[in-house]
Amino acid sequence: MSITKERKTELIQEYRRGDVDTGSPEVQIAVLSSRISQLTEHLKGHVKDHAGRRGLLMLVSKRRKLLNYLESHAKSRYTEVIGRLGLRK
Repeated sequence: MSITKERKTELIQEYRRGDVDTGSPEVQIAVLSSRISQLTEHLKGHVKDHAGRRGLLMLVSKRRKLLNYLESHAKSRYTEVIGRLGLRK
């Protein structure tokens, strides 16, 4: 249920801010969003996977914290990221 190495590299290439950027909030949010969507699809078919559901809640919480950080420090980057990822707000 984890993200593949190729998919993670694609996301980093798409959302990075510089040539060697791999850890900016934008990249982290994009990777987390991909993992969240995969886990959501998994849980639709495996309703009783409570450990997976707990993991999903932790990922959503981590993404929310990163979004809050980005919103408070760089509003324009925040709006750009949620627009590109199709998140609410």
